[in-house]
Amino acid sequence: MEKQQDLSAPTASFDAPALIARLPQRPGVYRMFDREGGLLYVGKAGNLKRRVSSYFQQRQLSPRIAHMVGKVAAVEFSITASETEALLLENNLIKQLKPRYNILFRDDKTYPYLRITDDRFARIAYYRGATQAKGHFFGPFPSAWAVKESLQILQKVFHLRTCEDSVFANRTRPCLEHQIGRCSGPCVGLIDEAEYREDIDRALRFLRGETTHILNELESLMLAHSEAMAFEKAAVYRNRMAALSKVLQQQSMESEGEHDIDVIAHAQHGGHASLVVASIRGGRHLGDRSFIVELPGQSEAEPLHEETQAELLERFVLGFYETARLPAVLLADFTPNESLRSWCDAKAGQSLQWLRQAQGVRRQWLQQAQHNAQAHLKQHLAQRSSARDRTQALIGLLAPHSEVKAEDFRIECFDISHSSGEATQASCVVYKQHALQQKLYRRYNIENITAGDDYAAMAQVLERRYAANPQALPELVLIDGGKGQVSVAAKLFNAQGFPLDRIVGVAKGEDRKVGLETLIFADGRQALELGPDAAVLMLIAQIRDEAHRVAVSGMRAKRDKARQQSRLDEVEGIGPRRKQRLLARFGGLRGVMAASIDELAQVEGVSKRLAETLYQQLHA
Repeated sequence: MEKQQDLSAPTASFDAPALIARLPQRPGVYRMFDREGGLLYVGKAGNLKRRVSSYFQQRQLSPRIAHMVGKVAAVEFSITASETEALLLENNLIKQLKPRYNILFRDDKTYPYLRITDDRFARIAYYRGATQAKGHFFGPFPSAWAVKESLQILQKVFHLRTCEDSVFANRTRPCLEHQIGRCSGPCVGLIDEAEYREDIDRALRFLRGETTHILNELESLMLAHSEAMAFEKAAVYRNRMAALSKVLQQQSMESEGEHDIDVIAHAQHGGHASLVVASIRGGRHLGDRSFIVELPGQSEAEPLHEETQAELLERFVLGFYETARLPAVLLADFTPNESLRSWCDAKAGQSLQWLRQAQGVRRQWLQQAQHNAQAHLKQHLAQRSSARDRTQALIGLLAPHSEVKAEDFRIECFDISHSSGEATQASCVVYKQHALQQKLYRRYNIENITAGDDYAAMAQVLERRYAANPQALPELVLIDGGKGQVSVAAKLFNAQGFPLDRIVGVAKGEDRKVGLETLIFADGRQALELGPDAAVLMLIAQIRDEAHRVAVSGMRAKRDKARQQSRLDEVEGIGPRRKQRLLARFGGLRGVMAASIDELAQVEGVSKRLAETLYQQLHA
C-alpha cells in the first residue's frame, strides 16, 4: 500500500503562480496534464483565472481532486464566447480525449460521417468509409463522439431508427428505443411511410442548419393537431419542440445557412507561430485544434516578414487539408493568394467561399479562434523558456564539458520490456530542442537471446543503434537501469572507442517513484542521488518514463498480435481462410470474442456447431 501523502498542492516542479498570472478572466475550458504529458482532467469555467487558481489555493479539496492536483505539471486552456459554450466544449473534449479524472466515453481516433440511408424507412447511422455509397452523408466529424452526439439529437427530436436492417426486418414488437421516446416504431407499423419520410426530411434540413424553419414547422403541426382535438399527437410535436429548443440553447452560436465552416486563426511572435482550426458543423462548435510552428532562422526579437507570414499560412493550409476534407466555407484571419485558392477549389471539387471580414456570429467565431491562438502561443513560449532552463541545468550537471548548444544537445534513452521473456522489445526515445521528438523514436525487436535476459537485450539494441553508425552517437545516452545495464553499455563503448562520460544509468527507486532514482555513471564518477524537487531529475524522469512507455506499448502490441493468431489457431475447424474471414468481419480478435453464436454463424464457412465450439473455447 502506498503511503498517504499531502497532495493538495502541486509538485514543486510546477510553477502554479506563474500559470495563474497568465490566465485570462474569461470563460473557457482548461486541460490539466501530468509530467508525462498524459491528460488528467478537463473542466469548464466562467472565469478561467479564478477557477484554475482555486485548485492550488484551496486546502479543502476532495481526495480525488487532491490526488489529481498533486500530479499536475501543465495546464492548457481554450477561451470560449460564454460559459454555455464552455460547457458544451468541455463535454466534447471529455468524450474525445478521455481524461483520467473525468467520466469517460469510448471514442475512435478517426474522422467518421453521419449517414442517412435511402431506404423506405431510412436509417441514421455512424459511418466510416467511402462516401460514394447511396444515402446522405454529413461530415467528416472531428471524432466519433461528435457523430454519436448528433445521432442522439436526431433520435430525441425526430424519432428516427438506428437499428440494423436485419433487426428492423425481423421485429415483431417495438424495441426499447420506442419505449423511451427515441424511435417512432416504423418496424411494426406505428408510423406510415409518408409521415416517416417527413421526419427524415426535417432531420436532413436540421443537419444543414435550417433550425428556425423546423421549429416553426413543428409549432404549426402542434397547433393543427390541437385544433383537431388530436391532443396526443400534438403532445408529440410539443415534446419535439422542447427537445430541439434545449439543443439550441446549449449552443449560443447558431448556424447561418447550410454550410459547414472551418475557422482558421493565427498568432506569431519572433520565431514561433500558433495556428488554430475551429470546426463548426451544423452550427455547433465541435472543438478546435491548435498547432505550434517553429520558424527556422527567425530571430526571437525580429518581427515576422509579410512574405514569410504568407508562406507560413500557405504551407499550413496545404499540409492540414492534404488529408482533411475542406468545408464549403473557410473563415480565416488572412487573405489567401490565388494559387492557394485554386488548390483548395481543386481539392474540394467546388469553388470555396473564403471570408475574412465576417459579421455577426461568424465574427464571434473568428475572434474566439484568434484569442485561442494568442493564448496558446503565450503558453508555448512560457513553457519553452522553462524547458530551455531545464535542459541547460541537465547539461551543467551531466555533461559540463560539452560544447554543444542547448538547442542541439541530443539525448537518447533506452529501455527493455518483455512479458516473462515473451515478445522482448527495446525502445529508443530522443530528446532534442528542449522536447521529446516522437518522430525520431525507434523500437527494436530483440531476438536470439535467453528469454528474460535484460542485459543481453540492452547489449543488442546498443550495438544495433551505434556500432554500425558511430556518427549517430548523441551527446548523452540514458539507460533505464542500474549498474548491470551501465556495465553492458560501457563494454560496447570501450570496444567502439566511444567516450564513457556519455553514459548515465537511471536506477529506479521504489515503485518507480520520481525522486528516489540514483544516477549511475560509466566513467567512474560517484553515483548521484538528486532530491525529488530537482528540475533536472524531473526532466530525466520524464525522458526515462517515456522510454518505458514506448517499450511497454511495443511489447504489448507484439505479444497481443502473436496471441491473437494462436487463439483462433487453437480452435479445431478454424483454418487460415475461416480465420481471415472472422477477423475481417469483426475487426479483430476482440470483435470475434464480443460476437454472439448467431453472429459467428453468419460468417461464410462457419456452421452453427462450429460457431458454438468457437464461442465456448474463446470464453473458456
